Amino acid sequence: MVGPDLDEVAEAAELLVDAIIETPILPLKSARWDTVLPDCASVTLKLELFQQTGSFKARGALLGLRRLTDDQRRAGVVAASGGNHALAVSWAARMAGVDALITMPEAVDPARIAGCKALGATVTLHADMASAFAAMSSAAEAGRTIMHPFEAEHMILGAATCGREYALQAPDIDTFVIPVGGGGLASGMAAAIKQMKPGAMVIGVEPMGADTLWRSLAAGSSQSIAEVNTIADSLGAPFALPESFAVAQAYVDEVVRIEDHEMLRAMAQYQEILRITAEPACAASLAALTGPLSDRVAGRHIGLIACGSNISLTRYAELMQAL
Repeated sequence: MVGPDLDEVAEAAELLVDAIIETPILPLKSARWDTVLPDCASVTLKLELFQQTGSFKARGALLGLRRLTDDQRRAGVVAASGGNHALAVSWAARMAGVDALITMPEAVDPARIAGCKALGATVTLHADMASAFAAMSSAAEAGRTIMHPFEAEHMILGAATCGREYALQAPDIDTFVIPVGGGGLASGMAAAIKQMKPGAMVIGVEPMGADTLWRSLAAGSSQSIAEVNTIADSLGAPFALPESFAVAQAYVDEVVRIEDHEMLRAMAQYQEILRITAEPACAASLAALTGPLSDRVAGRHIGLIACGSNISLTRYAELMQAL
């Protein structure tokens, strides 16, 4: 079997119950949504942005930290990330009493750097994401355990607990629309959802400028792109990797692509209607529903996920000027 089975997912959920929030769901059925949403039976939003550290990443990061051996705990962990994963590993390491080193690009939102430091992590800054990953590899050679942002069993399993939770909270949903960065969220959620609801559709969403899973599914193997070009830094993985790709290939029905301006529009809609300050990745599901999926969802019960909210007001204002 590819990916976790439901017994593994239920066990992981139980292991996390003391620390992870069961995030709420919200039916989008007020009159304020009438001119925004396409013609479908219902739309439900899972507010995973209210999770620990502001994103779904906390689930998998804590599972990974709690699986370390005593020797690994003493040596500490390292993660390369420009965003949500960095915060999640910093938090999970503090919860587990483990030293964390976070390697980040210099251009990352300063609020995320400050957040990691406030959680007790050591942060080093590097020229770009490739340099941050190189620094992570060096730290691993010196003894630290790598906490990969998506290509890890515990990250896929953590995302699967989110999928299981959503399916139990909203059993009527028949179409789930999930953002794709490295693919850990979409693959993990899809693995749980499709085992619980085999007839459900799981649709991934990628920016046009970071469409690695779309390309990989089309090619039948993991693909990479030469350049990432999107405002959604949380969805900016330059490659798909074998483990997460295999799970996505088994359970994700298709991937649709969206333009940056569609995410900006969805960010504005969340702010205007729900007063949610969403980062671009957080708005990707809504952008797909109101964009490329809008003429395909008549009669369907749609499940969206607001996956993260780690964006400073300064960065948010800069992005919204493009609208």
